[in-house]
Parts: sequence; C-alpha cells; structure tokens
Amino acid sequence: MGAFVISKRYNDEYKFVFTSRKGKVVFTSLSYELKFECEEDIERFKIQIETAEFLKFKSSAGKFFFKLMLGGQIFATSRKYTTALRLQKGIDEIVRYGGVSEILDFSGNDFVFLD
Repeated sequence: MGAFVISKRYNDEYKFVFTSRKGKVVFTSLSYELKFECEEDIERFKIQIETAEFLKFKSSAGKFFFKLMLGGQIFATSRKYTTALRLQKGIDEIVRYGGVSEILDFSGNDFVFLD
C-alpha cells in the first residue's frame, strides 16, 4: 500500500508526495502555505478519488508523465516514466491504493537519530 508523505520545501511551504508500495514517488502536489491545507487536500483526494482525471503527456525528452486533475484543477504532477506502460502502472496504483493510504508527516524535520 502507498502513503502520502507531507514535507516542507526549501521556501518553507508544504507539499506532499504519494509514494508507491516500493517507496518510489508517484506524484508530487502543489505547494501549500499551511500544513492543514495540505492535510485537507489529501483527505479531499481520498474521498473524491473516483472523480480524479489523469492527463497523460510525453516530454520533449521522450519521458511520460501525467497531471492529476481534481475538480477541474491541477492537483499534482507525476514523476517521469520511461514507458507508457509504467505510467499506466503508476496511475493504477493511485486508483487502487490512494483512497486507503496512510498519511505520514515529515514536515517537522525532527531527527529520529540524534548525533
């Protein structure tokens, strides 16, 4: 099962990524000023996952990616895939596990292992 991982960007805004069962990033969200906005959007996505649209693209370098649309707005952008089949597998993983995935919060930069 995948997971939503909340973290901070270098500009102190929040983002989340959806990671696959193997730990690879499938997509990255837009930026959020406040952490609760990030959490609310994850919950909204989990509830409305059936209405999500996936717009598929091919970059000039020949890589495949998608933009995740929710409610007619861009919600997230995927990582780059080498083949269209791998792209589809990423989408299938979101559809299968996105609604039941847990949320992990790493935005506090608290180190588990201290020096």
